[in-house]
Amino acid sequence: MRRVTAVALDLAAELRGRGISGVDDSTLARALYSSDASLYRVVPQVVVKPRHTDELLAVHDASRALGVPVTLRGAGTSIAGNAVGPGIVVDTRLLGTVLEIDPEARTARVEPGLVHADLQRAAAPYGLRFGPDPSTHPRCTIGGMIGNNACGSRALGYGRTVDNIEALTVVWGTGEVATYDASAPSGQAAGALLGIADADLAHLRTEFGRFGRQVSGYSLEHLLPEKGRRIDRFLAGTEGTLATVLEATVRLVADEPGRLLLVLGYPTMHEAADAVPALLAAVPGRLIACEGMDARIVELVRARGGAVPDLPRGGGWLMAEVAGPDAPDLVERLRAAGGALDERLVADTAEAATLWRIREDGAGLAGRSLPTPAHSGWEDAAVPPEHLGAWLRDFDDILAGHGLQGVPYGHFGDGCIHCRIDFPFAAGDPASAQVFREFMTACAHRLRDYGGSLSGEHGDGRVRSELLPLMYDEHSIALFGAVKDVGDPDGLMNPGNIVDPASITSDLRPVRPRATVRSALRLVHDDGDLGAAVHRCTGVGKCVAPHTNGVMCPSYLATGHEKDATRGRARVLQEALDGELVHGLADPAVHEALDLCLSCKGCASDCPTGIDMATYKAEVLHQTYSGRPFGWGRPRSHYLLGRLPFWARLGAPFARLTNAMLRLGPLARLAKWAAGIDQRRSVPRFAPVTLKRSATVASLATGTPDVWIWADSFTDHFFTQSGRAAIGYLEAQGLTVRVISDRACCGLTWITTGQLDAARSIMDRTVRTLAPYVASGVPVVGLEPSCLATLRSDSVELSALPEARTVASGMLTFAELVTRLDLPLPDLSGVEVVAQPHCHQHAVLGWAADQRLLERAGASVTKVAGCCGLAGNFGVEQGHYEVSVAVAETHLLPAVRSHPDAVVLADGMSCRVQLDDLAHVPTMHLAELFASRL
Repeated sequence: MRRVTAVALDLAAELRGRGISGVDDSTLARALYSSDASLYRVVPQVVVKPRHTDELLAVHDASRALGVPVTLRGAGTSIAGNAVGPGIVVDTRLLGTVLEIDPEARTARVEPGLVHADLQRAAAPYGLRFGPDPSTHPRCTIGGMIGNNACGSRALGYGRTVDNIEALTVVWGTGEVATYDASAPSGQAAGALLGIADADLAHLRTEFGRFGRQVSGYSLEHLLPEKGRRIDRFLAGTEGTLATVLEATVRLVADEPGRLLLVLGYPTMHEAADAVPALLAAVPGRLIACEGMDARIVELVRARGGAVPDLPRGGGWLMAEVAGPDAPDLVERLRAAGGALDERLVADTAEAATLWRIREDGAGLAGRSLPTPAHSGWEDAAVPPEHLGAWLRDFDDILAGHGLQGVPYGHFGDGCIHCRIDFPFAAGDPASAQVFREFMTACAHRLRDYGGSLSGEHGDGRVRSELLPLMYDEHSIALFGAVKDVGDPDGLMNPGNIVDPASITSDLRPVRPRATVRSALRLVHDDGDLGAAVHRCTGVGKCVAPHTNGVMCPSYLATGHEKDATRGRARVLQEALDGELVHGLADPAVHEALDLCLSCKGCASDCPTGIDMATYKAEVLHQTYSGRPFGWGRPRSHYLLGRLPFWARLGAPFARLTNAMLRLGPLARLAKWAAGIDQRRSVPRFAPVTLKRSATVASLATGTPDVWIWADSFTDHFFTQSGRAAIGYLEAQGLTVRVISDRACCGLTWITTGQLDAARSIMDRTVRTLAPYVASGVPVVGLEPSCLATLRSDSVELSALPEARTVASGMLTFAELVTRLDLPLPDLSGVEVVAQPHCHQHAVLGWAADQRLLERAGASVTKVAGCCGLAGNFGVEQGHYEVSVAVAETHLLPAVRSHPDAVVLADGMSCRVQLDDLAHVPTMHLAELFASRL
């Protein structure tokens, strides 16, 4: 086979000249697509985002004509390294149309870039669904699932992707375009492949398709006469090394009602694995899913403050799902066969969904469950289920023998185990990958003894292809080569995978040199190491889901661009610290990637790997501008909006005059220009009397009060009504309330604009001021969520003072105070509430206490997901207006429009300003709502 290395040419111009749109060879694009969710980094020459199938064909034509390799990529969630390549990387997500749903035939005809969850949404009105559901189903594409024969939790009941393919239209590496289904295949490639199969029928029958999760290599069993000579199904799992899917017809299944989830607890994961064969035998063919989950993953969720339903006793669990009218009987049979230490039937759909969400986040959570960083790589080997317990014990022995640790979980009913492992990779030391190689090799040898498969569902990619000769004999490997010659004789289709593999230790990201950056923030979760912080991102891509019920990632939801996702930004920062492609944190590519980050902190809670892009952005802005004279180059908005509390305090005595002047058109336009504010934005009115002054005038109380209210800058100078309402409500309960009169700003605006030296000084002064109040035992309440969240989280990142932890742990939200004191609630019966929790409250403080109070008071509550889109200075800055509005349109504005008579609850100033600007609806703080019902 011929292997062609791309020659130096203006590849982007060549592609554009062929009528291909979405061509990008910028440093930013190449950095974004240099990695997937694996350990590997391969920088492409160019990234293409085709909008039509004709453009995809033109890409392949250019690849053959120019001798440039092409790699297809869906959501980039590959953990085997099969979505990175050195030539043209094709992002298929714009080819995401459902072409047809046939409810009678129970099929769907789709484009390859269609997101799995979007197919489910399209099929749901017919009571149908696509059976396989990988943990990445909110963002993975159908083409990507076909490429690596994805399976997921419910493949046990509904089959693998290959089992659900009815037809494929593909373009081979030779340029031949063909459609294959259950009918007799025709064409040059089909004839050659069937000839290879017919010459070796006995070998194919004994070596391939031995058990369901044998998906490594090429699945030649589908070419057998008794398998229907299914070229379409043979192509599943070929990882884009032979052909590219242009269109797929997939089978749909009935979405069975009456799902029940039985959770069985065992002392260890080994005992859980031992129980699997008995469960399979107890309800033959009726288990939809049988998943294994380690207790350490659940404990990590609890430690982060996440909700976890009650689980039975045990160190490991099996999650067994059944459905249908006889589901209760099936549950009883599973209980009898399981031999569990303890058990619990989870019939509540919300609780079951929470458990499945934890399981789906397994890869990211497992990567954080050990004292040292855990990596992908080994990931998902499988054995016949009857050997699972023995294999898992051997696996633990191999781990221990190499001085490694890992937290196993996975599709136990299919004999498939996932695990993130703390391989001792060291930045700048390629030799540190040797343990990784030795461990992988040892596992491959032991898997062969069990008749297992190196890959259980994620494909071979760069991480396993070199090891295939340890799983298959020489003749099988030769057959793979013969097949490659048929489909891709020039070796341009996803080179380095399956045939002529790349070395398992070449192109490893964790051993690349990494710059040491002395961070201004303490980065307490990463020992002050910005490199370690940004490398938390493993690429699992939860942030690139086109629909979400959380906050992350609002800018990606608005634009759909990889650069505007948390993952994309993390990848660019990783490249900046590696320094080869992106040259340091001041590189324009870094700032282009960070420009549309709203600093919402949604990723800090929603990202399973713990990325906090708002913090990293603040650090990057600090690193970029702090060394320049007078901060040269900073946007104007940093000096005005970024120091808003300072200007508000200086201007407080002149608030009425300022408000009057800003009502004059020419002066307002000039002021907005000077502040870097978009002219379409309003300017919030300054309070004529600050909260501190009004509270001092209104109250002559002396001595120690029952409650202290911290007057943050926004409540003090802009939304004083929140503070007055809180005082009124609390005093109506017989409490003595006083406002802390000392100056105590959290420094939020300085932090978000990267003015960290000033922010640290402000924060040190504030924590020294507030610590005695908190330590006194009298509750201290903050009313602006963003400011209170800053004290809860950013205070310990900025300040090394011990008082910072006192303040961080001691400040309360209004809802937390009402809950702690068990105060009487107003009657909100019949009141409809649409609530927009502030992003920082979602990420740092939590909104559960607020929701409980509202529901206890009798209100009907609609909690809005996502970000409001204003996010402090972001949404008012020039250049951000369109994205800010688009973010608001993802969740907030539709919710408000669909509930025109509801009370709109928004505690945060940003949310209130956004709603006033875009929806022109009145808003209330929770304290205002309670006070209004006294």
